[in-house]
Amino acid sequence: MITIIDEESAEVVVRDGGKETRFPMQSGAAFAAASRAWLRAGWDVKYVYSFTWFGRPVIQLPEDLVRIQEVLYRVRPDVLIETGVAHGGSLIFYASLFKAMGHGRVIGVDVEIRPHNRTAIENHELFPLITLVEGSSVDAATVQRVRQLVQEGERVMVVLDSNHERDHVLAELRAYAALVAVNSYIVVADGIIENLVDAPRARADWAWNNPRRAALDFLAGNPDFALEEPDFQFNKGLADRRVTYWPDGFLRRLR
Repeated sequence: MITIIDEESAEVVVRDGGKETRFPMQSGAAFAAASRAWLRAGWDVKYVYSFTWFGRPVIQLPEDLVRIQEVLYRVRPDVLIETGVAHGGSLIFYASLFKAMGHGRVIGVDVEIRPHNRTAIENHELFPLITLVEGSSVDAATVQRVRQLVQEGERVMVVLDSNHERDHVLAELRAYAALVAVNSYIVVADGIIENLVDAPRARADWAWNNPRRAALDFLAGNPDFALEEPDFQFNKGLADRRVTYWPDGFLRRLR
C-alpha cells in the first residue's frame, strides 16, 4: 500500500495494488490514511523516543497517553499495574494523574530495573505513589508479590508493556486478568508491530508473534473480557478512530 499526501490537490491518495483511491483532505478517511503513514514514519525515526513526562523519558505515543488518561479518569482505579518500567516515564505519568485526582497508586513490574532508572524514580517527587517490583512479570513469585500489594476490594487496571512476544503477553493476560475489576481494563500495548515486519528494528515473526495476537487469543478463550474501544469523551471533529500504537488493545472486564 502506498499513501501520498497531495497538498496541491488537498487529497490523500492511497494506492493498493492496481487500485487508486483519493480522499479529500478534510475527510475522516483521509485523516485515517495519513495517520497510518505517519505512524509508520514515526516508528522508523523513533519519534516516541523524544518525550519526557515530569523529567523522565516516556516512550509512548502522546496520542496513546491522552486517550488512556480519558479511560483512567472514567474508571478511577485504586491501583494501576504496569508491566515494563524502562525509564519510568509511564509510571510517573500515571502517578501524576492519580496525584491530580487525589486517588490511586501505581505498581511497576520489570524483569530488570536498571540502577540509574531506579534511583531516578525513587528520587522523584511522585515516588510515594509508586511501588517497584523487580522480576519477570509472568514468574509465579512476581505475580504473587503483585497480588499481595493489592488490597481486597481495590479496583485494578492493568497495562502490559514489557516483552511483546505473543506467548509472554498471553501469559501476562492470564496471570493478571483475575485482578482486574469489572468495567475496568487490561490494556495491551504496541500491537502495531504486527504491521511493521518490514520496518527498521523489526522481526519477520512479528506478523504473528505480537501483542495484538495475544490479546485476540486471550479473548477467544475468556468470555469475561471483551475487546472494547473506549468512546471518545469529546469529539466535534470528523476523526472517529484513535491514532495509536495499541490497536485492539483495550480489553474490558465484563463480569
